[in-house]
Amino acid sequence: MEEYARDPCPWRIVDDCGGAFSMGAIGGSLFHGIKGYRNAPSGNYRRLIGSLVSIKEKAPITGGNFAVWGGLFSAIDCSMVYIRKKEDPWNSITSGALTGAILSVRNGAGAMVGSAIIGGVLLALIEGMGIMFTRFSAEQFNPANRTVMEEPQPPQAQSNIFGQSTPNYQ
Repeated sequence: MEEYARDPCPWRIVDDCGGAFSMGAIGGSLFHGIKGYRNAPSGNYRRLIGSLVSIKEKAPITGGNFAVWGGLFSAIDCSMVYIRKKEDPWNSITSGALTGAILSVRNGAGAMVGSAIIGGVLLALIEGMGIMFTRFSAEQFNPANRTVMEEPQPPQAQSNIFGQSTPNYQ
């Protein structure tokens, strides 16, 4: 299951890291903007300033956290492709589990196991949905499932009760 639209592995890590940072920064801006607005003192001007301050302070941190996750995931994924010599969904599932475990190593072995399970299950769900959508979209191109349209038949002449021949238009 080779992906031809993606960059080769060393550059894929940088690309995924930047994409994850962008997602985290945009999502963090929305989340922290709303949170800053709600937690600011009353008054529209104060709420707007509180929202902007919250975005400036916390959105880059959220983006950085996403970038670390994306970079580590992509590095492990590339390593798995190099070790296994094939690119399949198991690489992503294993990468998600190992990324979750590595990022929670400071919290102990129990947290590592829990994060590994959550990361693996989350990536298994994502990969499963991707496979399911691919199969459903591929069904429309399967020749066995296609209905062949028949050529319309020319009208046949029928005789009415008087013995005259009339065309049958149905």
